[in-house]
Amino acid sequence: MAHVGSCFCGAVKLEVTGEPEAMGYCHCRSCQSWSGGPVNAFSLWKPAAVRITQGAEHVAMFQKTPLSQRQYCARCGGHLMNNHPPLGLVDVFAATIPTLAFTPGVHVNYAESVLPIRDGLPKLKDFPKEFGGSGEAMAE
Repeated sequence: MAHVGSCFCGAVKLEVTGEPEAMGYCHCRSCQSWSGGPVNAFSLWKPAAVRITQGAEHVAMFQKTPLSQRQYCARCGGHLMNNHPPLGLVDVFAATIPTLAFTPGVHVNYAESVLPIRDGLPKLKDFPKEFGGSGEAMAE
């Protein structure tokens, strides 16, 4: 299965194929600041499953920390994805690929949440252990 997405103005188009490794919500301060919202809906993919199909010359990148290479369209500022080299995964923002049936499985960095969400999903203080976090769960 393939899903096609684009930036805000449509100059950059991307495609993801297969199934994401995980989907969920991130509550970290970086995602809050980057997205301009209280929470970011993520879908994590192996890098080989993500490709820019149009407008690669418009893709710009900002890297604040070694964990995240945030990519966006230089024409409109529309967010595209966040490459996580240490994790070997790419977060294609769920809103960027509207045909993906977003089925979140977890909340990460919930200790930084500014918008409590009571949805029955696991709430992790930071990241799962396999991604270098504590794996510690928090109460809703």
